[in-house]
Amino acid sequence: MTESASGALTKFIETLTRSLKARKKLGNMVCLKSPWCDIFAELAEPHQAPDFRVGPASAWPGRRTRTEESVTDEATKARDRSADGAPASADLVVELSAVLVSVGEDRPRVLTRRSRPGQPFGGLPAGPFDPVIDRTLERGLRSWVREQTRVSLGYVEQLYTFGDRGRHPREFGGGPRVISVGYLALTRDEPAAPPRNADWQDWYRYFPWEDWRAARPVVLDSIIIPGLTAWAGSAQRTAQCTSRLDRARLCFGFDGLGWDAEKTLERYELLYEAGLVAEGTRDLVDTAPADDAPDAHAPNIGEPMLADHRRILATAIGRLRGKLKYRPVIFELMPPTFTLFQLQRTVEAIAGLKLHKQNFRRLVERSGLVESTERIATATPGRPAKEFRFRPEVVRERRAPGVHVPQPRTPRR
Repeated sequence: MTESASGALTKFIETLTRSLKARKKLGNMVCLKSPWCDIFAELAEPHQAPDFRVGPASAWPGRRTRTEESVTDEATKARDRSADGAPASADLVVELSAVLVSVGEDRPRVLTRRSRPGQPFGGLPAGPFDPVIDRTLERGLRSWVREQTRVSLGYVEQLYTFGDRGRHPREFGGGPRVISVGYLALTRDEPAAPPRNADWQDWYRYFPWEDWRAARPVVLDSIIIPGLTAWAGSAQRTAQCTSRLDRARLCFGFDGLGWDAEKTLERYELLYEAGLVAEGTRDLVDTAPADDAPDAHAPNIGEPMLADHRRILATAIGRLRGKLKYRPVIFELMPPTFTLFQLQRTVEAIAGLKLHKQNFRRLVERSGLVESTERIATATPGRPAKEFRFRPEVVRERRAPGVHVPQPRTPRR
């Protein structure tokens, strides 16, 4: 090492040492962690590891200073107990939850299962992640779905990681914390005989306010709008009342705003917060409901699901609806050959909207998404129609090869 380099390094060490020692004068401001900090930490405080978080400690959610730890020790212990008073388990279970979607008879269907006969609520299929056997999360998902449901998955996409405390019935009574990695999976392979304790269900059974194909959903004007208005009016502060009304307007398209089909999750979470879905009142109970049973006085807006599975399903619906615009995922739900009418009905089923026939055909043909097979489909109702197939070259030709779905406008109130 040259003399100049040695001098520079010595100066750097002296400067870093003074900086680390000066940490005490910065209150609860902390420094950026880097590999150099680990090397030189002992120069400042040989027996105390420095705190390397960035910014004031108060800006770190879930992280507490030493003073806060001592003050809130008992509160933390109470929070970490399960609903029946037993200490919460430190064990962690990772499961893979699948929203398996297919379309049949113009209905968007999701595979649901019950862990045992007579269980009041159905849930989404879920299987364990085995870190020894499964090299990736997706491979683990595909493996157990194929074994348990006999369904071969096509398109698979990770949605979100759901890990709120108390979200799963297993946590009550001191069971392990359950973290669910949710996946959206599309298939055109729907077995005639579903697996034991499982069934394909129309997803509008759980979200009746999302289906606009026939008409504006009756439940909006009969229950949802009055319920949200009353909930907003119950706010103790004017600003809170205004905020609730604004959220309702944006989510449900009040006052002439457009209906955004992609806001499925936002609408469900607003109804949950307002106590207008059964899970919203069920989860307020301090003890675990027997078998996750419904509250007899809970609102009856859509069928509830096990744990937070309706939230996971809402996340999947919103994600899939958004993908229609810029990715050709709709063809993962179609047979190899189809008519434009069949394609339109499948798009309508997913989007929950009625589309103009001629506009849809013109849009699809001009977009280069499909090509003719030069054959006529005779097994369809009505007049024989041309057969088409997906044109995969469109993925390399267009930046966003999707199907545009117009959004309906809602009337002013």
